[in-house]
Amino acid sequence: MKTAAPSELYRKLPSVDDVMREPAVRLLAASYGHDSAVDATRAVLARLRREITSGLLDDAALRLALSSVPEAVENELRQALSYSLRPVINATGVILHTNLGRAPLGDAAIDHIRETAASYSNLEFDLAAGARGKRDVHVDRLFQRLLDEEIRSSEAKIMQPASVSTIVVNNNAAAVLLALNTLAEGGEVVVSRGELVEIGGSFRIPDVMAKSGAILREVGTTNRTRGTDYERAITERTRLLLRVHRSNFEITGFTEQASTAELVALARKRGIPLMEDLGSGALFDLRSIGISGEPGVLDSLRSGVDIVSYSGDKLLGGPQAGLISGSSELIARMRSNSLFRALRVDKLTYAAMEATLLAYARKDHDTIPTLRMMRLSKEAIGNRAEALAARVQVPKLKVEIVDGESILGGGAAPSSVLPTRLLALTCEGLSADELSARLRGSEPPVIARVEEGRVLLDLRTVFPGQDAAVVAALHRIAA
Repeated sequence: MKTAAPSELYRKLPSVDDVMREPAVRLLAASYGHDSAVDATRAVLARLRREITSGLLDDAALRLALSSVPEAVENELRQALSYSLRPVINATGVILHTNLGRAPLGDAAIDHIRETAASYSNLEFDLAAGARGKRDVHVDRLFQRLLDEEIRSSEAKIMQPASVSTIVVNNNAAAVLLALNTLAEGGEVVVSRGELVEIGGSFRIPDVMAKSGAILREVGTTNRTRGTDYERAITERTRLLLRVHRSNFEITGFTEQASTAELVALARKRGIPLMEDLGSGALFDLRSIGISGEPGVLDSLRSGVDIVSYSGDKLLGGPQAGLISGSSELIARMRSNSLFRALRVDKLTYAAMEATLLAYARKDHDTIPTLRMMRLSKEAIGNRAEALAARVQVPKLKVEIVDGESILGGGAAPSSVLPTRLLALTCEGLSADELSARLRGSEPPVIARVEEGRVLLDLRTVFPGQDAAVVAALHRIAA
């Protein structure tokens, strides 16, 4: 049989007006709007032209495609007019998965966001005075309770600042930018070469320092920097000593790093502030879940660090934000910087942050999803995995339960892992990559890991209420 030339196939394509006259498409236009239906029809016809040009459609295939044009228009409309930002099921075992939105919020935070967004609020209104107020008072009071009192109750011998205060900006990069611009614009900032890090999104410490107007003064080497290196670098132009936590990598072997105590003593001796960029920044003791070597916010402040910057949506378990805690006098200078207004956060972030901090203040840590996931035991996860596996009754799908490791993610404690139990899946007729792709294409999408020819599901990061959706997705795919 002679194959039709592309020019012949093009002539068989209907016009936009012809498609719009179809009864099914007219109903779509009534539901979604005429203009939207026209745009969707044009998109469908353009796709058919591309498929003809590329040789994907012959005469028979084109007839079949044309018979389902109304359905194609409906699918196009649904995709175009539905949300692009969608919830997914995180079965990777990466708790702070940057690509999946990092820390999920607790119920109290979501409720507080809802009530704050749906009404007017006292965001910048002092109810007692009946006058304009400051938006950061809503969370600074809680940070003072969580940080200031803890520091004063510690037995640390280092001279502490008169009081501790905290401000909130839109992310930790903004926090570093604001602190450097406020404290060191036009002057030098001394930092170890081994701490000139780049994290996700091409955020580089030297670049943000340049944007801040501060001058970088590198000391030491990539693997070894001593306290004396910092001291020799100090001049009359030095405005700040900076320590940057290596949030997403480690240097091992022949290494040396000046201790925090050394840098605090040097900063006090020379009258220069010491700032630490923690990146993640925890408000609870990570050693309680078996993770050591990751300094928390309290650890830094107790040791005498003047200013600490960290993220809100990492180990804190709150919304995306950059937090700067430390000396009230230095924080006041940052608050008066015009950059603070440019980098400030909105009422929804304050609502989520306030609810998250209240959970800390009430010692109600398990209401914060990130903390709850980190505290789950290997045995508890294994029991859930066995229960889920028992519900997957599809001959083509093989389900095994194996030992594995979860990770914190988000650049926190890069070498630390949490023991877990994994569901290891193989499906007859599908490669591991194909099975993983079909899981991503389910509703809701299920995001998994692929290792050694198997799809791995870690229930540590799957909410218990999502187990049924995982089972349903597996049944649909393997059936």
